[in-house]
Amino acid sequence: MQKQYFLTANIILYCEKWKETVRFYKNTLYLEVIFSSDWFIEFSLNDKSRLSIADQKRTSIKSVNPKGITIALQVKNIDMVWNDFFEKDLNPTQIKNHPWNAKVFYIFDPEGHRIEIWQTL
Repeated sequence: MQKQYFLTANIILYCEKWKETVRFYKNTLYLEVIFSSDWFIEFSLNDKSRLSIADQKRTSIKSVNPKGITIALQVKNIDMVWNDFFEKDLNPTQIKNHPWNAKVFYIFDPEGHRIEIWQTL
């Protein structure tokens, strides 16, 4: 039997544009806040995964070049999500088919992190 060590997963983004990035995930992507302080906020992606935004001014870890980070989020209806994001002026890329049997498009948060939205074909 294989051991299962981890109960949940959390991605923590250390941000220079903390307030703008928090607003983006909270008010634009409608993620549920499960913890909040004046410099750190944790959102629920689902019952086992979270995304947190930390104000780099208050942490020992600083923002990195976000071009090396992609947050991949699976959806049920990629066309509906793309249309919603287009109407919100999030500048989604065109939906493309990928060899791993999926359709994908990308948007970027205020800090510059790439967000991949994907759906299985």
